[in-house]
Amino acid sequence: MKDSGKKKENFPEIPAAPEAQEMAEIKAIREKLCDMHSDIKKVMEYSNRLRFETAMECSRQEYSNAVLSHLIEDIDTGLERNMVKKCPEKENCRSSFAALLQSNAGLVKQGRVDEIPLSSNREKLEEMKCGAPYSKCDQCFSEVSSLFTKQVNLMRSMRIYASNQEQKPDISALETGALMREVLEPVSNPQRLEILRAVAFETKSFSAFSEITGLRGGNLLFHLQKLM
Repeated sequence: MKDSGKKKENFPEIPAAPEAQEMAEIKAIREKLCDMHSDIKKVMEYSNRLRFETAMECSRQEYSNAVLSHLIEDIDTGLERNMVKKCPEKENCRSSFAALLQSNAGLVKQGRVDEIPLSSNREKLEEMKCGAPYSKCDQCFSEVSSLFTKQVNLMRSMRIYASNQEQKPDISALETGALMREVLEPVSNPQRLEILRAVAFETKSFSAFSEITGLRGGNLLFHLQKLM
């Protein structure tokens, strides 16, 4: 009889087949590479978006500087041409008008213009008008009011200002014509597409946009404004 107390013989575990182990390692490597690819893709997307936003901000700043320069020139020309020629207070008034209009024009450098500073400037203009000593002062204030209104209208066209009474329509109620004009039309021009393609890869200056599109001065400003 066999000895019942005899310990059972321990057999070593059979190792996994080399092929199966190799496939498992390859699968793990593939999963790791897939994760790395996903992470790299996210970083690249974020980097491209950040580069585009930076480029557009630089372009916006250059554009607003050019617009401000134009407004300052418009102030000087308008006051010189349309104020009363012979008046003892002309230079004093001209200085005060220019200071107010230049301060108001400087708002174009902001990304968004609030109602408060514009209302404040309007009130200052009204106070100056109330203190006008001569009947002929109406001619000068008419010119100042015209320049002020032009500045406000330009801010509206740049889409950096909307009065409290102006409300944006709900997108669900947006008309086809408005959708075409405000969304599709800005990017339907070859030069504007070239601008968007350029800033997708690196920051571009105003002069660089001019070289890329072949546009100059006011024409280039017009197309940049359409993209803002």
